[in-house]
Amino acid sequence: MRHPHLASTEAAVVAVREVAREYHLEVSVTDDIGADQTSRRTSAGVFTVLDPDGTLPHEAHIDLGGSPAVSVRIFPDGDAKITVENVDFDDIPRDAVPAFLRSVYGGLAHVKRRRFPPALWLIVPLPGDDTYKELILPSALSPWLARNVQERNTP
Repeated sequence: MRHPHLASTEAAVVAVREVAREYHLEVSVTDDIGADQTSRRTSAGVFTVLDPDGTLPHEAHIDLGGSPAVSVRIFPDGDAKITVENVDFDDIPRDAVPAFLRSVYGGLAHVKRRRFPPALWLIVPLPGDDTYKELILPSALSPWLARNVQERNTP
């Protein structure tokens, strides 16, 4: 499914703030602006603020209050890293971030447990056919993750 296009990091931050309002969550945003400040621009020269094409890169780190613990890092390249209860989802398209958060806070995200061979995955389904799945270490099972476990006996 196509998600509404978010043309910039700032548009994505506005969309995340809207999701936070829907679910009555506190939001904390830290902006890194300039090639010398963003995490993926470590090769930028000293005092270099613009990218070679003349643009000003903008990266944002967003912490959402409430349960589960969620943080979002939106990169200027059009993707994001979302961390849910210390489980990292890398390379989420920027346009999919609001749908991802609605899935998590709307109760669609869940943990699948397979008994043999033993494994746990955090699964976040989005509208349409998009589903994100990350392996969870058993020692990292937080109370929120444990409450959302669904058993699966077959491999």
